[in-house]
Amino acid sequence: MYQPGYDYKWVGKRPARPDGVPKVTGAAKYGADYNLPGMLVGRMLRSPHAHARIISIDTSKAKKLPGVKAVVTGADFPDFEFKYIGPSRLTNNPWHNTRNMMAREKALYEGHPIAAVAAIDESTAKAALKLIKVKYEVLPHVIDTEEAMQPNAPLLWEDMYTRGVEPSPDKPSNISKRVEFSQGDIEKGFRDADVIIERTFKTEAVHQGYIEPQACLAHYHADAQAELWCSSQGHFPIRTQTAAMVGMKQGDLKVIPAEIGGGFGGKTLVYLEPVAMMLSKLSGRPVKMRMTRTEVFKATGPTSGSVMKIKLGAKKDGTLVAADTEFAYQAGAFPQSPVENGCLCCFALYNIPNQHSVGLDVVSNRPKVAAYRAPGAPIAAYGAESVLDIMAKELGMDPVELRLRNACGVGDPMIGERTMTHDGVSQTFAAIRDHEGYNKPLGKNQGRGVAAGFWHNAGGESGATVYVNADGTVSVATGSPDIGGSRASMAIMAAEMLGVDYHLVRATVNDTTSVPYTHVTGGSRVTFATGAAVVGACEKVISDLRARAAKLWDIDIDGVDWADGMARPTSSNAGTFEPLSLQELAASSGQTGGPIGSSHAVNASGHAPGLCAQYCDVEVDPETGKVTILRFVVSQDAGQAIHPDYVEGQMQGAAAQGIGWALSEEYIYDGKGLLDNPGFLDYRMPVASDLPNIETVIVEVPNPGHPYGVKGIAEAGIVPAMAAIANAIADAIDRRMTSLPMSPPKVLEAIESGVEQK
Repeated sequence: MYQPGYDYKWVGKRPARPDGVPKVTGAAKYGADYNLPGMLVGRMLRSPHAHARIISIDTSKAKKLPGVKAVVTGADFPDFEFKYIGPSRLTNNPWHNTRNMMAREKALYEGHPIAAVAAIDESTAKAALKLIKVKYEVLPHVIDTEEAMQPNAPLLWEDMYTRGVEPSPDKPSNISKRVEFSQGDIEKGFRDADVIIERTFKTEAVHQGYIEPQACLAHYHADAQAELWCSSQGHFPIRTQTAAMVGMKQGDLKVIPAEIGGGFGGKTLVYLEPVAMMLSKLSGRPVKMRMTRTEVFKATGPTSGSVMKIKLGAKKDGTLVAADTEFAYQAGAFPQSPVENGCLCCFALYNIPNQHSVGLDVVSNRPKVAAYRAPGAPIAAYGAESVLDIMAKELGMDPVELRLRNACGVGDPMIGERTMTHDGVSQTFAAIRDHEGYNKPLGKNQGRGVAAGFWHNAGGESGATVYVNADGTVSVATGSPDIGGSRASMAIMAAEMLGVDYHLVRATVNDTTSVPYTHVTGGSRVTFATGAAVVGACEKVISDLRARAAKLWDIDIDGVDWADGMARPTSSNAGTFEPLSLQELAASSGQTGGPIGSSHAVNASGHAPGLCAQYCDVEVDPETGKVTILRFVVSQDAGQAIHPDYVEGQMQGAAAQGIGWALSEEYIYDGKGLLDNPGFLDYRMPVASDLPNIETVIVEVPNPGHPYGVKGIAEAGIVPAMAAIANAIADAIDRRMTSLPMSPPKVLEAIESGVEQK
């Protein structure tokens, strides 16, 4: 358990990762690596239009093609009642979800699935798709967020009336929902301000860019039992969604997790899984489906594009007194963008007494958005942290000192009827201020930018099972897909709890029939929540080991302690009995009660937010507008770093994605609403030559709500990245970039125009 200043044997150390060898040798199996005898190939027919009413779908010729074993459309799947389910920030609507999986009344974006086939091979499946005849009524489309909000914009949903508005509107619109948060007196706050800064910003949709496209293998048996192999961030939620959309009982569906080639939030939704399962059900044979990279870009969730207005007021001494924000986020074709996160996260690191924030959830003819690493927060931070930088310059203050002056502390109120519950904000700011490179002079056309970011982090449902084998080795099974090194972290915590060598512990990710329900690997929750489940299971195992030692010694269990991997008599019995090691107790388990093991499940609370501060140095080529990142430093509070290598990797990976979002990545649509850049050739993600050596500073302010002080770290690192780069560019060229990406043509235009970018 966490002890301040304690020198743990394994926690905080850097042992080799347990999944390293199979991954570097190619033995690890990902979603597309699974095969079964008699397997069919599934392929999807997708809409060529951005917006079209589906008049009819004729699949008769496709069904007659030799080698075709099944064809499905939306009509083959169960429908759902129209209702919104869950807390406001995570609301979903099954009626919408099933229509995203397979279109029914309308195709709402290019790439929207219309029908699917299962055939004996790829060529037959493709030929069958060409035989499906779809009659469309092409409708006007809308892509841009601001255009979608106009009263005369083409409507995606003729019966969509904005939720969160009183009285309810009498006209439909593309604004699905309005949320509003406030604290203090915003008007008085701005009256008290000596300096007021107000700007408008715009961001474009960007994709998570995971290297592995979606893939799955489904096998529906004659007895209505089924297996599903898939690459996802949570095979239990995939089971829930797939079973519902196919009309199965959850207990009849076993989902086996594959290794995952990246997700970053984008593999929390179902796209192929229910379709493959229904095709398998109808054909009686296993069905394998996988997306092409073009399909990934056109039909899986990017994060939102946005338009935002930020207004900030401060006293002459730098005290922030008022903040007013308005965010409009793209949801794609179906409601539920992460706009609420934007409202809640934008100024969460600062103690600003008077705040007001409005968020608008806007649908348009784009794929439904999915989570992307701290969903919603990086967008809002780009605007908020840019305005803070402008404020610092206006006041003549160092940007870190402005942030330190207003840092949110434990007990300070936060917008959304919250209070700050953990320390760490000031410490991450101070780590940037005190970094050896922060005050180094810069050269011509170079600039330095500072920004910070907040992410809620999460707890939630997790389960784990811990077994002690007869030879004294330990098996740890969880239901959390390993994206950021969780197997190593689980093994470390189990080794620390049981007092055994890390190399005697084997951590695995098990299927939905082998461990208790476990929610997604997302929200920076796994090391915290699943780690708590592992610790709880270890505590039960330790209690059992003590009881077995007590039985062998014929004393009460209270006379037995557990320390350093051994059952030891308490001081009152010292010298009477020799300590028994875990290995000795395991070897005698058959005589003391049978197998040693236990499961534990939690709905973990007490999680701490993600807190991050960054600075970066850039150089801007005044002739081309190209931005080169010279240095990038990330300071982040990890609570207690269980495996520092993985912590640093998450910090670096998040920053790298933020660099791409800031400088080059965007969805580009043509006049027909069709995606112009659905591939890595034209969708410009950063490569190694675009990135600097990203330096990390791990701050450790332990979380008392976790046995080992854990705070989630996977997401907060992306939140400030775009703002840090924008602030550095502004410092280098004396022009403020107010839209992303800050690509060379846009930067060059800002330089040559001599005015702030609009």
